[in-house]
This record gives sequence, C-alpha cells and structure tokens, in this order.
Amino acid sequence: MARATIYFSAASRLRAGSGRRELDRDESPPERAPAVRRAVPFVACAVAATLGGCAVGPDFVEPAAPEGAGYARKLSKGVADSQTPGGVGQRLELGRDVPGEWWKLFRSKQISALIAEAVQNHPNIASAEAALRQARETLEADAASFLPSATGTSAVTRQQLSPAQYGSSGSSSSSFSTLYTLFNSNVAVSFTPDVFGKTIRTVEGDAAAAEYQRFQLEATYIALTANVVSAAITDASYAQQIKVTEGLVSDYRAQLDILQKRFDLGAVSLADVTSERTLLAQAEATLPPLQKARAQTRNQLMAYLGRFPNEDKGEAIDLENLHLPKDLPLSLPSKLVRQRPDILAAESQLHQASANVGVATANMLPQLTLSASGGSQALTAAQLFSPQTMAYSLGASVSGQIFDGGGLFHKREAKVAAFEQAMAQYQGTVLTAFQNVADALQAIKHDAATLRAQVAAEKAAAESFQIAQIQYRAGSTTYPTVINSEQSLLNARLNRVKAQAARFSDTVALLQALGGGWWNRNDETPAARAKPTDPISMSPIAAALRAQAEESTNAH
Repeated sequence: MARATIYFSAASRLRAGSGRRELDRDESPPERAPAVRRAVPFVACAVAATLGGCAVGPDFVEPAAPEGAGYARKLSKGVADSQTPGGVGQRLELGRDVPGEWWKLFRSKQISALIAEAVQNHPNIASAEAALRQARETLEADAASFLPSATGTSAVTRQQLSPAQYGSSGSSSSSFSTLYTLFNSNVAVSFTPDVFGKTIRTVEGDAAAAEYQRFQLEATYIALTANVVSAAITDASYAQQIKVTEGLVSDYRAQLDILQKRFDLGAVSLADVTSERTLLAQAEATLPPLQKARAQTRNQLMAYLGRFPNEDKGEAIDLENLHLPKDLPLSLPSKLVRQRPDILAAESQLHQASANVGVATANMLPQLTLSASGGSQALTAAQLFSPQTMAYSLGASVSGQIFDGGGLFHKREAKVAAFEQAMAQYQGTVLTAFQNVADALQAIKHDAATLRAQVAAEKAAAESFQIAQIQYRAGSTTYPTVINSEQSLLNARLNRVKAQAARFSDTVALLQALGGGWWNRNDETPAARAKPTDPISMSPIAAALRAQAEESTNAH
C-alpha cells in the first residue's frame, strides 16, 4: 500500500507539472516555472527513497537568466507623434506585463473576431493539443512502472506422455496413466524495484517531453494569433494602396480629358497629351500587382481562419481607423527567458536530455526483479482451487551485463553529447529571442521616423504638384514638370500608406517577441488532457472492452 500511495502521489504531481492554471495578474513566470520543474525531482527522490534506491545521472537545474543581457546599448523610451493615422507617439513601459489578449490593444472588434475564429478552426491548434495529450499519455503509461504488474493465465491441456522418459519400455502395464488432461489457473506478479532510478529518470524525461509539447502549443497559439493580425494589417495596407492608386488614376483620367479638349482647341501640344496618357497607363499598370498581392494575402488570411478561399466573406479592417497602442509593455530582460515559449521548449528538451543520461547510466547497472505466482493445477475442472491442488512460487533475480564490448558505455556518452547539444541549442534560442525583441524595438523607432518623413514628403509632393499646375497654366513651366510632380505625389502617398502599416506590424512583432502574454490566459482545452486513470483503466482487458464499446457507440 505504501508503494501504491507513492505512485499515485508521483503521478498526480507529474500531471500537475504538465497542467495549466489561471494566474494572478501580478504573478510572473520566473516565480512560477521553478515550482513546476521542482516537482519532478521531488517525486523522483520520494519514490527512490521508498524503494531504497537512488536515481543515478545528473539532477537537472534550469539555466539561469543570462547576466548583463539587454535589448540595446541605450534603450529608447518611446517615439514621437507623427500627426497622422497610425502615427501616434508610443511609450515603452519597462517591466509592464504583456496582456494575454494583447491584440485588444488595437481596439478592433474585427481583429478580435478573426482571432477567435482562427483559434477555434485552425488545425495547427488541434494538432498541437493532440501532441500534448500524446506526451501526457506517455507520461502516465511510464509512471505505471512504479507499480507491480499481474498476469492471469487459465489453460487446459490434453497430454500423452511417453513411458520411455520414465525408463519404461511401455511393453508392460505401468502404475500411472500416460494420457491425461491438465487444468491450470494461476496469477503471476512481477515487480522491478527502481533501485538505480531508471524508471524515475524515464518518467522525468516524459514529464519534460510533455512540458515541451505544452510550450509548443503556446508557440503555435502565439504564431497563429500574430499571423492573423499581421495578415489583416497587410490586407488593410494593400486595400489602402489600391484606394490611393485608383483615386490618382481617376484624377489622371480627368486631367487627360481636359488636355485632350485643350489639344482639340489647339491650346496644348500633342506631346503634353501623350505624356499624360503615358502617366495614366503607368499608374494603371501598378494596380494589378497590388490587387494580386491583396488577393493572395486574403487567401493566406482565410487559411489562418481555417477557411477555404471561396469562403471569404470580405471581413477587413480599415487602416485609417485602426488604433495604435500608445503605451507598449516591455518585459525586463531577466524575465524574457521565462516568457518565450521557444526558450521554455528548448529548456524542456534540455531537461529531457539530462534525464536520458540518467536512463543510460541505469541501463549499465544490474536490475533487480521480484516475482511471485500462485494458482492451481488439477486433472479435472472440479478439482481446481481445492487445497491439495494449490501451488505457488516466490523468486528474486539480479541481472546485469558483465561484458558488452563498451556498447552501453558509448550509448551513455552519446546521451551526454546530446545533452551538450541541447544546451548549445538552448543558448542559441536565447540569443535569437533577445535579437527578436531588439529588432522589434529598432523597427518601432526607425519606422516611426520613416512615417514622419513620408508624411512630410507627401505634403511637399502635394504642394509641388499644385505649384507645377499653376505654373503650367501660366506658361512658366513645361508639362513634363507637371508629370514628374504627379508621379512623385503617387509614390509619396503609397509610401506613406506602407509606413503606416509598418507601425502596426512593428507593434505586433514586439508583442510576439515578448512571448504574447500566454501566462495570462489559458490556451488549453480538454482535448490536451490525458484521460484519468480509473480502476477500469488499470486492467488492460477491461479498458480494451470499454474502449471498443465507446468506439461502437460513437460510430452509431
């Protein structure tokens, strides 16, 4: 009973280590993650102590946050206002927590609706949850090794023995019958004490693998939500560029009509009309690429929403009315390693690699097995389980490889090398994470300056175009000057729209790089949970019959 109690305590604590819970707003991942990871070694020690054994191999210690790491040599506190839609000034609040539903900072009901649909329908979420459940089921399966296993056997055998094996020629009558029926029923119980911690390390590795899949789910969720917002912003940018281009094309047509009439009256030259017609054709030629790009972006957005291209309902956001957050959260560098799912996933792989070293070490050591069997053997079914037919056996064995040519040694060294590889990959993931945040901060800073410059360029181009028109009507300049100013105005307006969209995309990139606030929401559904271990599931035959009955019910 003591071992059973320890087993259920171990399984429940390991399940808790793979689970999710709601967090207080002021609770931070660095304070929470160590408690989750301390559960596995604690359980391992408890089980090992109960069985009188010791878990060999290294005890995993989570890597500390890199000392002295930062996002920039000199961190900017914000950017100035550009006095245009999408050009609001932004302030960075160092240490502020990232909200779980970060997309609501844009104050767009349409974006929130698109994300809700994507999370509900996209198969990547379902795939990640299934992978998480698979890892948790594997954890539960291996944790069952803490308990003994029992096998029941019932058999009936009709057997004829040769008298020769008893030293008889068979020519004379014997005192025993060589033809008989044997009924046999017994239960065999076996248990392998975890003397050197192989099972403990295996379960520890399973728990780390489940944690890896949990963080992969969070990474999938963050990537999907960020992609939906980015695609919606890109779609709005193309829509605005098409609108600007179509507006200028309409103006060019009107201008061409005026020039054509003036040419008919002999007031302008054919060269001026031809120049305007060329400008119109060039502007019209820019529309199909924009329309193609927007159509492809819409197709990508539909894929994120879990729809087919023909199911596009035309939902879109207006770039001019989209709210750019003024106050942006910026996590402390010391907390970034506890917020990024990719870093935590790499840490889980490192933890699993550490546990695998322990498993490989335990494989090199002897293994103790305890066994017992009891049952009845009788010549008739009616005699089964009568006192004189009862039989039992008890046994213990120790086995281990004395010589294997260094095979197990090198297998362990391979696991050590895999651990070193995982450590290097973890360090690389941390560097990439800091680079992502630094890139997003630089983009916010410089794209804000770009938008201010583009707004000024558009204003100057509009004024230049008006002056060129006035001078042309007064006869003080040629029409090519007007054409050049018109082309400059078109380019300036398109560049301003692109710069506006870049400001929104930069904000999305920063919030994604900071981890997306997953610790402030619960992304898991019941589909990611392992099925509970009830009395029926502990009997393979009963569990198989129940599973078959459930499948038959679901089929009908």
